Amino acid sequence: MSDSARFLRNVLIKAALLFAAANLLFTALDPLPWLGGLSLYNSLLPGRPRFPFGERPDQAYNLSLNSLEAMFASHELAAGLKPADEFRVLLIGDSSVWGFLLENEDTLAAQMNAAALRTKHGRTVRVYNLGYPTISLTKDLLILDEAMSYQPDLILWLVTLESLPYNKQIFTPLVQYNPARARALIAEYGLAIDPDAPEFADLSFWQRTLIGQRRPLADLLRLQLYGFPWAATSIDQYYPESYTPRADDLPPVMAYYDLEVDYSAKDVAFDVLAAGVARAGGVPVLIVNEPMFIAAGQNSDFRYNFFYPKWAYDRYRQLLANEAAAHGWLYADLWQAVDNGEYTNSAIHLTPRGEAVLAQELLRLLEPFINP
Repeated sequence: MSDSARFLRNVLIKAALLFAAANLLFTALDPLPWLGGLSLYNSLLPGRPRFPFGERPDQAYNLSLNSLEAMFASHELAAGLKPADEFRVLLIGDSSVWGFLLENEDTLAAQMNAAALRTKHGRTVRVYNLGYPTISLTKDLLILDEAMSYQPDLILWLVTLESLPYNKQIFTPLVQYNPARARALIAEYGLAIDPDAPEFADLSFWQRTLIGQRRPLADLLRLQLYGFPWAATSIDQYYPESYTPRADDLPPVMAYYDLEVDYSAKDVAFDVLAAGVARAGGVPVLIVNEPMFIAAGQNSDFRYNFFYPKWAYDRYRQLLANEAAAHGWLYADLWQAVDNGEYTNSAIHLTPRGEAVLAQELLRLLEPFINP
């Protein structure tokens, strides 16, 4: 073998060994959570007013990813230490809170902040949008758990029946791809969710290597790169020229998942709500049954909207009120707080005017907390 061939062989062997060692080290250290916390946001770039989410990154300068650390690091909540004169309110919920089809200034949090409220002691009331599309209380609990390190003074948790069925708790990728966090909460609060459910994305050894994690790593990098056009344009979601309005004519379906007409509180995930209240500790949690569209078209005599047959939703409202009273939860039912004309492409997505109406209702509910 010639000297040049021997040299090339040795280089290739060393490169292969270094590559294998890098993959083994990456698997052993599991640095993705740490890397997710590294961010250009809130330093070189401004923090985003809502979590990254989207499937059209070339037009929305945004993308969905499964790293809670990266989501929070990109959010304006992570801008620095909490100001001493700030009364911090966290809004948690689904896509209606996040603001689907809404500009940032029209979201619920932004419209509440526009009121420029102050407590009687002069603290500025600041509302942060921690809503995230997909409907699951367990997804909300994961976000609430991470958010507690940011010293909230009050948590507003907007919920609806669709977030309560047990088979909805793990369906969202944010829960599926954070199995260790979800299982820790299941164990700590004794939740009636199977920790061994097949929906959890438990990664194999090879999937945890540097090669196996190349997509999540690319997502972390892309989130930083999309921050530059986002900062220049403030565009963070794709706004279609038209959309299909929320349905007024409804399917002739009476069933709702696997629930029976006389289902009880144990048949849905009220235990996850209880876990959120417990996780908040001494921080008040106001649970709000969010507004929804009520159809008047075909089959509306036995269905409220595309989501709900009337029997299922009526039973939910009764059970939620009973659970709140029994456990001493802070609770408000705003299911009809917004006129039917203020819904867009879903029974829970609001127009800017609809969000303004809801913002005023929530500001009214805030008064006892900011000026006790």
